Amino acid sequence: MWLWPRRSFSRSLQYFSKRILRINATPHAVAAGVGAGVFASFFPLGSHFVIAAIVSWLIAGNLVAGLLASAVGGNPLSVPFLWGASWETGKLILHRHLPAHGTPANLGSMMEHVSFGRLWRPVLEPIVVGAVPLGIVFGLLFYVLTRWGMSAFREQRRRRIEERSASRRAAAPPQGHGIGTAAR
Repeated sequence: MWLWPRRSFSRSLQYFSKRILRINATPHAVAAGVGAGVFASFFPLGSHFVIAAIVSWLIAGNLVAGLLASAVGGNPLSVPFLWGASWETGKLILHRHLPAHGTPANLGSMMEHVSFGRLWRPVLEPIVVGAVPLGIVFGLLFYVLTRWGMSAFREQRRRRIEERSASRRAAAPPQGHGIGTAAR
């Protein structure tokens, strides 16, 4: 099945996190890109990549980090939860009282005929309105986590490189003075 990773979800998540940590940009740029991608994941209509790119550009974030984070956050397994949370939050903000069973009764016919005008008020408007505060909160949270992770990762990498070069210097034979010179 194309939705299921070949190895495991944790392995896929590790791959994407290491890919993001290894991006050659400042910690702020990478973290801002990830925050933009997480922010964009809460929005509907497959607009994740466009929103992630625009927000990344506006806040000087790394575009690749934004698109990767949007791809991870906007996957088919998490989207129903993100959109559901956005819709419920939007209903609270707009003070909408929809029927107890949730969606409008004629949602199926609206989707069948793909009428944006008919879909906007009952479905899309609450999702978009709810996506903004949720996206900001989670985008900021992931910004902080990514910035901290980038700094820790780079510090650990710097220490490893220093240790390797120190061990190479210690293992190398002394050079120069007196070796290979013959007495006359």
